[in-house]
Amino acid sequence: MNRILLGSALLFSALPVAAQTPAASPRLNLAQETSLRCSAAFGLIAYDQKRGAPGANAFPPLGERGREFFVRTTARLMDETGATREAVQALLKVRVDELQRGAIASANPPEFVGRTVRACLPLLDAEVPATAKR
Repeated sequence: MNRILLGSALLFSALPVAAQTPAASPRLNLAQETSLRCSAAFGLIAYDQKRGAPGANAFPPLGERGREFFVRTTARLMDETGATREAVQALLKVRVDELQRGAIASANPPEFVGRTVRACLPLLDAEVPATAKR
């Protein structure tokens, strides 16, 4: 397994995740799913940036802006779907796991996650502009 990806899971380990049944998981529309997947990708890269992982600095700093994107996304998902914090956290964990499994299975794990991050950067810029006061 790729060492970078294993350590990245620690970013979300502080999130308490309640056991979810399929009925407890809200159905997400495309915009909601995209925001959630982007939150997961930003979190993985932010963690890698924090620990100085090779290639992580190819992206803009994602610690602060990525965290703000995550906060806005999870709040919006709870408002729009009526899901609990725990349900949204469980959904996020699934997206992190999916990205990590895909990266491990790919020929180039950093590039696998990087493609997702690059696709998500315009969404980050629209939601949390780099010049915004936080």
